Amino acid sequence: MADEITKDTGKSGSSINRFVWIVFVLFTIFTYLFGLTIPLLGPDEPRYAQVAREMFDRHNWITPTLGGFPWFEKPALLYWLEAASYSVFGVSEFAARFGSALFGLGIILALWAMGNFAAKLDGRSAVGDLAKWLSIVGATTVGIIVFARGASFDIILTFPITAALVGFYIADRSENRSGASYYFPLASFYFFVGIALLAKGLVGIVFPFAIVVFYFVLSRRFPSGKFIGSLVWGTLIWLAVATTWYIPVYLDNGYRFIDEFFIQHHFQRFTSNKYQHPQPFYFFFWVLPLMTIPWLPFFIAAVWKFAKRSFTGLLREKPEAQTNSSLTLFAVAWMLVPLVFFSFSGSKLPGYILPSVPAAIILTGEFVARFAVNKPSWTPPLIVFAFVTLIAVCILSKTVVPRYADDDSVKSMIASADKAGYATDKLLSLHTVSHNAEFYGAGRLIRNEDGTQRRFNGVPEIVEVMRADGITESLVIMPIAYTREMPIYDMIVPTVLSTNSEFAIVRFVLK
Repeated sequence: MADEITKDTGKSGSSINRFVWIVFVLFTIFTYLFGLTIPLLGPDEPRYAQVAREMFDRHNWITPTLGGFPWFEKPALLYWLEAASYSVFGVSEFAARFGSALFGLGIILALWAMGNFAAKLDGRSAVGDLAKWLSIVGATTVGIIVFARGASFDIILTFPITAALVGFYIADRSENRSGASYYFPLASFYFFVGIALLAKGLVGIVFPFAIVVFYFVLSRRFPSGKFIGSLVWGTLIWLAVATTWYIPVYLDNGYRFIDEFFIQHHFQRFTSNKYQHPQPFYFFFWVLPLMTIPWLPFFIAAVWKFAKRSFTGLLREKPEAQTNSSLTLFAVAWMLVPLVFFSFSGSKLPGYILPSVPAAIILTGEFVARFAVNKPSWTPPLIVFAFVTLIAVCILSKTVVPRYADDDSVKSMIASADKAGYATDKLLSLHTVSHNAEFYGAGRLIRNEDGTQRRFNGVPEIVEVMRADGITESLVIMPIAYTREMPIYDMIVPTVLSTNSEFAIVRFVLK
């Protein structure tokens, strides 16, 4: 096995065999596309998938809607990817997640490009197969794997930020060159900033520029005149990309778009707990390391090594102290900006910190590459470890995850009710709001005047609405505990049709 995975390169260490590398790339692609057919999970996946479905059905690529009402929580990029996938694969869970999987693979490709450039710049013997190790660590890091398998905006934002910063780094380190070798990667930086704006709003431009500024601070140098001059034509690039959606959606919706998208879902989300996701300040300081599993020990070692070198260099106690490489400094700046920014946010969810994960992968991958050079005998076990991680993901995606997804989703319950002959009945939510039903019960939900799904707080309230609408029977999703109370109401005949671990779907027939 060792002969297949490594080959002797003299004093410089070991190299990953080409055949093994090709197999790993193909297996990574398979893994990222495998098992995407499970039911949509949580409150976000089904809503985003439904917004894309409505965009697809209405042939309106500008104004996102949910239940026919404008939905300005996020920009359009994910919806565009999902709608495009629907046109190819049909409306399905796989199609809803396909764009996220591609963007996850895009992150790995961008990391490979950065590693390939850095290895050529610093000397291949100094870092071993840096590009391959960055790809291997990135492909098998839990943070990337998990979010690349979900129809959510976090991975959609992380890819263009990664691509933009890779472009900047290559341009910055190629500044003494002229022509395409400098201006093409710099133009890609501005292009992907525009894509990031389409992915998740203002953080798409705040993070790349803040990271670049912080990198110059850590490097103790000023940006060159060439880079400062590029801000003029670069702004035209990202504006041209971003305004393909921002201008049309504003023209169609006016101030309502500004209020909901920028004021409520940007500023109020950051400065308050309006959306009910409070966490302590240090929340992301332990979430980010967990995102690097199964490479967590190497990530911790890489951070410790950076801190030790920086502290030693600051004190200047050892003249022979090594300085951190430009790649390491860039990765640290990249990792810290989102980490500190979101730590001050009033609303915190684990996915927010995903833009920091590629930087953590760079630190970890660079450490692993040097480790493999210094200890060539460790290369085979590390490669096997990476393959085992991907195999474990495939096994879990086929066994454990589907059972959890079926239990978390209302898909099977609604399908059971539809099969029993109630496919056209209205779906009401009692003592809960089932966001999962947005996709699986589309067009059958009762909504408030502002378009939000209506939550009913008692059976009499449901009966009143049914009578007002001339409905004699309907389906009600409720927590299982409340099914025991149904016999006490003499205005309905309740029948429990299906349950999962948390909810039941009950047929109400008016007496």
